[in-house]
Amino acid sequence: MPETLIRNAHTILTMDDTARELCGADVLLRDGVIAAIGQGLQTSGDIVDAAGCVVTPGLVNTHHHLYQTLTRAVPGGQDALLFGWLQTLYPIWARFGPEEMRVSALTGLAELALSGCTLTSDHLYLYPNGARLDDTIDAAREIGLRFHATRGAMSIGESAGGLPPDSLVEREEAILEDCIRVIDAFHDPRDGAMVRVGVAPCSPFSVSRELMRDAAILARDKGVMMHTHLAENDEDIAYSLEKFGCRPGQYAEELGWTGPDVWHAHCVKLDGQEIDLFANSLTGVAHCPCSNCRLGSGIAPVRAMRDAGVPVGLGVDGSASNDAGNLMVEARQAMLLQRVSRGADAMSAREALYVATRGGAEVLGRRDCGQVAVGKRADLALWDVTGIDSAGSWDKAALLLAGPQRVRHLFVEGRQIVRDGMLTSIDLFSTIERQTALARRLAG
Repeated sequence: MPETLIRNAHTILTMDDTARELCGADVLLRDGVIAAIGQGLQTSGDIVDAAGCVVTPGLVNTHHHLYQTLTRAVPGGQDALLFGWLQTLYPIWARFGPEEMRVSALTGLAELALSGCTLTSDHLYLYPNGARLDDTIDAAREIGLRFHATRGAMSIGESAGGLPPDSLVEREEAILEDCIRVIDAFHDPRDGAMVRVGVAPCSPFSVSRELMRDAAILARDKGVMMHTHLAENDEDIAYSLEKFGCRPGQYAEELGWTGPDVWHAHCVKLDGQEIDLFANSLTGVAHCPCSNCRLGSGIAPVRAMRDAGVPVGLGVDGSASNDAGNLMVEARQAMLLQRVSRGADAMSAREALYVATRGGAEVLGRRDCGQVAVGKRADLALWDVTGIDSAGSWDKAALLLAGPQRVRHLFVEGRQIVRDGMLTSIDLFSTIERQTALARRLAG
């Protein structure tokens, strides 16, 4: 792979252990890693002029449902709480197939890339009409983003007291067999991996206690991470108390769902004991502020979590409950919500950006990503701060206060995925055309 020199950046926000901020510096990328950082660096390879740009680590998305990019702003679900929203969308999702999964993933991944994201997880928990996890992995390879796919599942349908329709649930034996298949086929545990796979039963209200326990055993046997939804809103808490006789955090602990190899989505309603449990066990949280607002779920106690030592990253969640997949917007919203709930000094712009970069990488177990530091993977976002978004800003590095929400250049593993605000890997116009046609067919 040829070298690339990113030259003369306005500011580099390293997110390293000393939180260095470098002005007028260069970054040399070689063989997929950051080879050097400094001033006056030389190369015989490509040169990218970064004058007027702030360089950050690529943003990291710790929770998404890429298939939902086909069902934005669906009537009937626009003003519903979580359970009612799901019951509106389930019948539509039941009509998906492999093409819907792949095209919606391409569209969602493109949107993430344009917002500066270099590494994303995805939680795919339904597989109608022959759809497979392979469909989204193929899309990620085509776009060029680093991808942490999770094999989700639902096994308890309406007839058995669950929330999803029976047509969308699977046999638990078949779920575990397919988890083994996709891990063996795609999971790469090495530093620099472009694809990893996790095990991810959808939620405590859509799978059995036995599947949660068996999934944890399987994941640890295979050495992969575990993911699910937890404590998302008051309905979620009430369900746990009624069905399991305990709060969600206790339920998770009893079934082996705490530890540094686990991260839970949302956690809006964690109480103090649960926060301490997660901190002591280094259980991660994917904070999804825009989706939590859209569904009226509440404001997650992120300040308390971070102060206690809980690993926290950001997630855009599905585009049916967020309607967007822009991680810079998500980071700004995270900062603003903590200020609304805890005061103007509750979270700085730089801390929110840390959560969106290094914080997310740590939640996903990617110590090789999330920093602009020698030896880390060459995943970088370049933000143009010469435009209207930053005009008049006294602190160009405070991107979440006055900065662009779309990236100018994006590098993943040293490859340029976005150049001058345009994707280099796919024809975005034709992808959007196909996405629009599929959405119309579903709506018709």
